[in-house]
Amino acid sequence: MESNNWLSLDWFSPERLKAFEYEFPMAFYAMIALPIIYLLVEWLKSRFSPKVPVAFRGEGIGFQFSSILRFIPLILLLFSALLMLLALARPQQTNERVEQWTEGIDIMLVLDISESMKIQDFTPNRLEAAKQVANDFIDGRFQDRIGLTIFSGEAYSLSPLTTDYKMLKNQITDIDFKMMEASGTAIGSALAVGTNRMRESDSKSKVLILLSDGDNNAGNIDPETAAKLANAYDIKIYTIAIGKEGKVPYGKDFFGRTRYIENSMDVTGLKNIAEIGEGKFYRATDNQALKEVFDIIDQYEKAEIKETRYKDTKDFYDVYLKWAIVFFLLWMLTKSTYISNVLVD
Repeated sequence: MESNNWLSLDWFSPERLKAFEYEFPMAFYAMIALPIIYLLVEWLKSRFSPKVPVAFRGEGIGFQFSSILRFIPLILLLFSALLMLLALARPQQTNERVEQWTEGIDIMLVLDISESMKIQDFTPNRLEAAKQVANDFIDGRFQDRIGLTIFSGEAYSLSPLTTDYKMLKNQITDIDFKMMEASGTAIGSALAVGTNRMRESDSKSKVLILLSDGDNNAGNIDPETAAKLANAYDIKIYTIAIGKEGKVPYGKDFFGRTRYIENSMDVTGLKNIAEIGEGKFYRATDNQALKEVFDIIDQYEKAEIKETRYKDTKDFYDVYLKWAIVFFLLWMLTKSTYISNVLVD
């Protein structure tokens, strides 16, 4: 947009004038009022100034093109005044650069993908609901390193700590029940794998979020022992128990009707893990509740974002001031010539 040629008519294009910021906008508004004030003054002068009757012969009253020329000095002066007001409005452009940084938080998502996560008390099922809120959670982070661990009868680190959120979300979207053959719920092993990924982290804040719908019944590591190991590395643990108790929908029967099974959960283990990990335990029984849990954790674990703003402001009033001077000099040149209205002067 910047131009070194002040004579360019592009300075008067609507796009150019709209793009400016005006430090003194009242002067800009006065440009609109100036022609109105002038017309009002001229009307008052014609209305109340004394008039001398002059008789002309009929053939001498016809229109003469030269009579228009007497308005040229007035138009030049009006343009000069308008451009001076535009210069006084101080048109300028500001290029602002914002630098944001934070020390960041290391977060490990530990997600249960056991067979029971197929239960449909969530829409469309527990696993898909968990994947959706996990992706939404990632969208709300800024420069935090996030990793992913999945587990059923065994545990596997699907992604190390990373700030490549697009890649991470793609991995979460691709999670399915076929990724692990071993059945069961190895919560202790999952905590150990997640801790192993974070133990060398030098972040001031390390968080592990464990989401499961069952009790530990697989693996060779006790969950409480794994939680104590995580605590030794200053990892805070949040646990989320997902699912309703009682009759819950689970697939279709032979005739295509929804099948219901009896579901029960003992959340004592997850509560103990959260307590040892100096975090919190949450219970989510539907999609909205699960989203709200992640929103709460998201607010708890926010790093302070610092920012520095750099402003580079360039004034363009000199362009319009030069144009105003040009029109003023033209007015001075034409004011005393034959095209002026000598009767008014």
